[in-house]
Amino acid sequence: MGQTLSCLHYHLVFSTKNRLPQITPDLRERLYDYMGGIIKAERGLLLDAGGTEDHVHLLVSLPAHPSAADFLRLMKTNSSKWVHATFQQHRAFAWQSGYGAFSVSRSNDSEVRRYISSQQQHHRRMTFQEEFLAFLRRHEIAYDERYIWE
Repeated sequence: MGQTLSCLHYHLVFSTKNRLPQITPDLRERLYDYMGGIIKAERGLLLDAGGTEDHVHLLVSLPAHPSAADFLRLMKTNSSKWVHATFQQHRAFAWQSGYGAFSVSRSNDSEVRRYISSQQQHHRRMTFQEEFLAFLRRHEIAYDERYIWE
């Protein structure tokens, strides 16, 4: 085949460092917009964004290159730098080192969007840690809990 064609949708989940409540209302929408710009610059598309004070959920469509790992490193690094430069009160802002990247079938986009939009209500019942472990179990991803929360 002479062309590379792909439809790669991911549900990305990652937390602030030590799950500190750093994503304040004044930062939230601007941060999502900024991350959307980073995704667009990498030839991807932000389909939805949501989360709480200590973590984000992004539904994204990414090209085959760069890899999801390289893309996430770039997005987390650049968005942290932007927060530091734009919001003086958030100089201590940082993301955790890891992330969750879960593949999403195009046919499940609307279900993932509903999930992302209901984050505030969802986390009245469940912590981020409980939610993330449930994702890992649902996707049958092996993990070592000694290292997952670094």
